[in-house]
Order: sequence, then C-alpha cells, then structure tokens
Amino acid sequence: MFPSDTAKAATSAKALTLAAYASFVPIGIATVLLGPMLPTLSARWSLNYSQAGALFTAQYLASTLAVALSGVLVSRWGFRFAIKIGLLLMGAALALLLAGPKIMGVLCIAASGAGMGLAVPAGNLLVAEVNPGRRSATLNLLNFCWSAGAVACPFLVAAAAKSHRIPFFLAAVAGFSILVTIGIAAMPSSIVEPLTTKDAGNKNGPAVVWKQGVLIALAALFFLYVGLENGFGGWIASYAKSLRTLAPPLALMSPSFFYGSLMLGRWLAPLFLRLTDEIRLARAGLLLASAGMASLIFSQGLRGVVVSASLAGLGLSCVYPITISLLSREFGSAAARVGSLMFTSSNIGGGTVPWTMGVLSNHFGTLRAGLAVPLLGCVAMYGLYLRKWKAAAVTPAL
Repeated sequence: MFPSDTAKAATSAKALTLAAYASFVPIGIATVLLGPMLPTLSARWSLNYSQAGALFTAQYLASTLAVALSGVLVSRWGFRFAIKIGLLLMGAALALLLAGPKIMGVLCIAASGAGMGLAVPAGNLLVAEVNPGRRSATLNLLNFCWSAGAVACPFLVAAAAKSHRIPFFLAAVAGFSILVTIGIAAMPSSIVEPLTTKDAGNKNGPAVVWKQGVLIALAALFFLYVGLENGFGGWIASYAKSLRTLAPPLALMSPSFFYGSLMLGRWLAPLFLRLTDEIRLARAGLLLASAGMASLIFSQGLRGVVVSASLAGLGLSCVYPITISLLSREFGSAAARVGSLMFTSSNIGGGTVPWTMGVLSNHFGTLRAGLAVPLLGCVAMYGLYLRKWKAAAVTPAL
C-alpha cells in the first residue's frame, strides 16, 4: 500500500468511526426510552407487569428480524446504508409513538426496535473493521456515545413529563436522528468503507467453529448481555416507583444512575485495558455487576437504588464491547457475516429477559422476583468468560 493510500485509509477510518459515534447517541436514547416511559405508558394503556414486559418483546422481536436484514444490507450496500435506514425508521417511529391509540403505539415501538436492529450491528461492526488494532478501545468509545444518550434519556423524559411535553421530546429525538442521517449521507466519496466477506467460512470455517463451541458460547454471551442490560435498565424506574419512597420524578430518573455508570466505565475502559487484558476485565466487571444487582433486590430507598444501579452499570460497562471484540477476533473478516447471527441472538435476549422479568413479577406480585433474572444471567456470563478464548493480536504502538 502506497503512503497516499495509507493516508486515505486512515482518513476514512477516522471519518467512519466518528459517524458511528454520532449515530449511537440518538440510538442510545431510543434504546432505553421504553424503561423511563414504562410507568407512563402502563398508566396510559392500563397495563399490568406482564403486559408492560411484552412491550420490550415487541421492540426486540422486530429488532431481531431487522438484524438479519442488516447483514444483507451491509453486504450489498455497505455499513453506512444500514445505519442511515435504521436511523430514519427509528426517528419516524418515535415521532408517531403517542400520535394514536395503543395498537399504533405498539407498532411504533416495534418499528423503533427494527431501526435499531438495522443500525446497531452495522455501527459496531464498522468500528471494529476500521480499527483492527484498537478494537476494544474504539468499541468502548462507541458504546460510551450510546451511553451518553442512554444517560440523558431518563432525565429528559422526567423533565418532559413534568412539563407535559413528552410528544415534543419524542419529536426532538426524531429530528436529531434525521440530522445525523443527513450528515452521514453528505460524507464525501473519498470516504471508503472496508469490504465485507460474503462467502467467508463456506469451506471449513463453520465446521471448526461448531466443534470448538465458539459460536454457541458467543451467541449465549450476546443473548445474555443484551437481555440482562435491557431487563435491568428497563425495569429500574418501575421498581423505584414501586418502593413508594421516591418522588415520581426521581423514580423516572433512576435508570440514569445505571446508564451513567455504564458511560463512565466505557470512558475509562481504554485506561483499564492498558493495565489488564480484555478477558480479565470482563470477568471482574461481571462480578461487580452481580454484586450491584443482588444489592438492588434488597434496596428500600434512594441510596440503595443509586448505589446498586451504579455498581451494576460500572461492572457491565466493558463487557459488551469486549464481547463484540471477541466476535471480530475469532472470525476476522467474516465477522460481519457471523455478526448477523450474534446480533439476532442478542435481540432475542433483549426481548425475552425483560418479558420474563415481567411475568415473574406479576406471578409473585413484586418486581424483586423479576430482578433475580438478570442476576442469574450475569452469573452465567461469568461462567462463559471462564472458557479459553483466542488470544488478541499484538499491535505495535504508533
């Protein structure tokens, strides 16, 4: 590769990475929006715990179908195309969420999930592909941007609810998504995406993967992580409100402590990764997250909710980016193809775990029963991270 080609590749990598960072801010808002909105939607549509939990299933079932489509779009038209279509669909769904009856609202929740299903895998895999020597660090920064949107969301929902301007807030998020889409579409033609492998593994790759159990282990990690993060973060506001010791605005804002610590951990992750390797960091994080989740089950007031949610978020902060890094590390240029299966598994978890929490909570008459589900998932992930994973490539420092 000539020096000029190297410079062009570096410029493209930087521009594409920044575009992915920008897109993940509104995606972060939309992903967690259902959690702080759940008490409002439950009251508006007269939902019990099981019915409210089914809203997460609608969102992630549609997202699961979209993930499969995302792989096709990326293979044919590139990463940016899938991100742009996803952002547009997500924005339209949020703008219309409260514009009609319950059935229309549920359809909008599903459409928003579909938009995220198109954009999230493409964004993660794009950043992993264009930053081969710094995958974990850049993926943590990407998910830091997601966390920034996730942290802001509960505060914005609480402020909008207090001033009775939730429709305006939803329209603003939709507008933000469209602006990011326009920015990505306006990128110059000199910005070139990496090529994806369409036929990787057709000869002997899949057979080796199945024998080693890598595919199954990774699919389980994706399923569990997105499921427990979505379930834990999605039910915190409802749990805090059920304690009846917190004012309603504080209850709605309580998920921000979880997502705020997620953001802090992802911001600090590049520093942590200089001190230890990815696998050890993920194991330590899962132990900390388990402690936080167990603590929340016994929390009675604001202090317990804040400390427990913060510990859980800090512990989980590095786990998902490291899991994506494992996907890219294990499958190389075929990661985009295999990623469709992994992100499908993650979305099934994202819809199954919160619904299971709702069903258990409804059966036992308390959300404490449901909170045991993500705790068990966290313990299971720790067990999966005890297996022997492929060693990371050593990249010389620049």
